[in-house]
Amino acid sequence: MPPYIDITGDQALWLVFLTTLAARIGLPVPAAPLLVVVGGLAATGQLSLAVLLVVAVIANLLGDSVWFYGGRSHGARVMRLLCRMSLSPDSCVRQSESLIARWGGSSLIAAKFVPGISVVAAPMAGALGMPTARFLFYGALSGAIWSAAYLGLGVAFSDQIQNVLLTLTDASGMAAATALFVVIGFVAWRYRRRVRFLRSIEMARIDVDALYRLIEDEVEHLIIDIRSEAGFRMDERQIPGALTIRLNELRARADELPRDREIIVYCNCPNEASAAHAARELASLGFSRVRPLRGGIDAWIAAGRETTLPSARSTTKCTPNASPHSLVG
Repeated sequence: MPPYIDITGDQALWLVFLTTLAARIGLPVPAAPLLVVVGGLAATGQLSLAVLLVVAVIANLLGDSVWFYGGRSHGARVMRLLCRMSLSPDSCVRQSESLIARWGGSSLIAAKFVPGISVVAAPMAGALGMPTARFLFYGALSGAIWSAAYLGLGVAFSDQIQNVLLTLTDASGMAAATALFVVIGFVAWRYRRRVRFLRSIEMARIDVDALYRLIEDEVEHLIIDIRSEAGFRMDERQIPGALTIRLNELRARADELPRDREIIVYCNCPNEASAAHAARELASLGFSRVRPLRGGIDAWIAAGRETTLPSARSTTKCTPNASPHSLVG
């Protein structure tokens, strides 16, 4: 079958490598569709399927390793960065944490195929202390399974892919317009989801200074640390007196909470996403005085307020961006 796309073997390999690496780093590039296309070309003998697989696996492992070591070295900051990139800040972290806690290294395989988690899983594994050898093994295995799956789809539908490429070649102007329309539509869809998400967490918040005055004036209140287990393990510092309750435990433990005082909820995620969801959950249960802390624990630390380390059972004055490990001893 004659080639319908003007691309050499070396060009295809570099394209696969760079696109897959970019996707693993978190850029919005169509790595999976590209593997399907080159898989279809490989079925006609234009490209080597084995070499394509090796290149894709290497790109997967390199991209995941960047995040893995980032999570290992700068866990909290890296996870906050990824949350800002997510359409649903913090939910991606909680889901990734749950997968890793339940399945360990094998969770990296499942995470490859779950939108919103595929990029988060590697830094989460690093932040939670997964051994490097285990990560590299499962990282390579997950990359091989993911790459083989999409290359295999290309092989299975090789004839259809060739027909599509031929049609696009004959109608290049229409193809470009269609591609542009799809890209614009995708961006608009993501923007709409983002706006809807931000509207869903709109509510009154309390800032750090107001909370500090509340504590200093000894006004009756309750502070709840709603961070996920992973978020807490990455930085154990808490606001003094805070009660730790996971978001998925909140409804079950609602009867333990007082209804006659102000409740402040905080997390460590952009837009106070988890804290806002917790506040809405409590409001639906009849708690009328619940507010998220604006900026969460990060804003509290940045303001130089006191924090408590549960492991040391002591209180210390924190400076902005101080490492939690430097406060333990």
